[in-house]
Amino acid sequence: MSLIVFGSINMDLVVKTPRLPSPGETLQGEHFFTAPGGKGANQAVAAARLGALTYLVGRVGKDSLGEELLAHLNETGVQTEGVQIDAETSSGVAMIAVDQKSENTIIIIPGANGKVAGSDVERLTHLLPHARALLLQLEVPLPGIKLAAKAAKEAGVKVILDPAPAPKSLPDELYPLIDIITPNETEAKRLTGLDLAEEENCIKAAEKLLERGVKTVVLKLGSRGVFCMNVAEHFRVEAFPVQAIDTVAAGDAFNGAMAAAFEQGLSLREAVIWGTAAGALATTKSGAQPSLPDRETFDAFLNSH
Repeated sequence: MSLIVFGSINMDLVVKTPRLPSPGETLQGEHFFTAPGGKGANQAVAAARLGALTYLVGRVGKDSLGEELLAHLNETGVQTEGVQIDAETSSGVAMIAVDQKSENTIIIIPGANGKVAGSDVERLTHLLPHARALLLQLEVPLPGIKLAAKAAKEAGVKVILDPAPAPKSLPDELYPLIDIITPNETEAKRLTGLDLAEEENCIKAAEKLLERGVKTVVLKLGSRGVFCMNVAEHFRVEAFPVQAIDTVAAGDAFNGAMAAAFEQGLSLREAVIWGTAAGALATTKSGAQPSLPDRETFDAFLNSH
């Protein structure tokens, strides 16, 4: 079996700074580097590094950044025949600032990602018969996301949605197509209006999302771990203690690892543990894809905890 990721491919331009600037303020940064990113590509790399056969469907521009992004994806084992090279626009770029507390701000220039549409969905349909799950995010246009989710649902493939960047809302017709939704605290508040800092609101937020048609809700709560709920069960997985230096790809590491666990036939609880462990490991290194753990590192971490 395999995994399919339908989503964005970016080059991240990252600056380390003592603190995040206020509006209108100029700060001197401490360090600058580039790293392959994009939530779709990040999740594909996260899954591939843990041993899952992973296909990525999306777009890059016909430029040097696109060439570099594709080369890196191929090196990590991601299958890229579903990635279109778009000659009419640039590759996507994300500008990221990370402060000394590991908090970050991100500005995204979509480029080729902004042109992902129904024609791109056609490139994933032939992959569905052998797929365990389809991973979706919100860095490509919503019409394509809905078509991809519908195609996967009709093929009996598990649909996992990471509702990031945080939307103001999602279309009502999308919720019943989602098997697992994985919002963080900010995204959950946008979708449900509830502040997850209040413990009882985790259950209330999950119930709201289940009522809209989602099958399973997985709330990513940072240092407070993960809360998972569906009609059959609810449980919490505690966060793994690590020294975090950069949280930028933690959510993508979570989703990629969780999907990799499903690809290997593990249960929901085991998959959430995998996601939690991978997310923790990703915070211990800088950059998006450079921080995603390989299988040897992941297994050693999981065994030691």
